Amino acid sequence: MHQILSAYSASISELKKNPSALIESAAGQPIAVLNHNRPTAYLVAAETFERMIDLLDDMDLSKLAIKRLTQKSLALRVNLDDL
Repeated sequence: MHQILSAYSASISELKKNPSALIESAAGQPIAVLNHNRPTAYLVAAETFERMIDLLDDMDLSKLAIKRLTQKSLALRVNLDDL
């Protein structure tokens, strides 16, 4: 049995019939696209996808900031007025 990580699901046939209505009915929530009752893909609204990408970017920047904090000895002192 495969775990479906969404409150909404639809078969590929349903998706082909009317994708806009399917996305609208999910109200921004992800939709598990099923093939033979197994999840093959997840469909998310564009706004949701964009938020996911923003969060992933934030996570990458956070990791970089933490890494740089451990390298303080390599930092150069600067005066903000000189920038």
